[in-house]
Amino acid sequence: MSRIVVAPDSFKGTASAADAAAALARGWHAVRPDDELVLRPMADGGEGTLDAFAAAVPGARRMPV
Repeated sequence: MSRIVVAPDSFKGTASAADAAAALARGWHAVRPDDELVLRPMADGGEGTLDAFAAAVPGARRMPV
């Protein structure tokens, strides 16, 4: 058994980083069901950055400034 980190960015106009991570995890588990997967959606500062930050920081709140 291995521990694998799945950390994709989004696919613009197609899938969010979280959706991409989940899809990759489903495919991985279909082939290697005993591996432990850690999903960590990423962003490069563009679209999806706030979502990736919120997923990484439990309790994070969005506040308009």
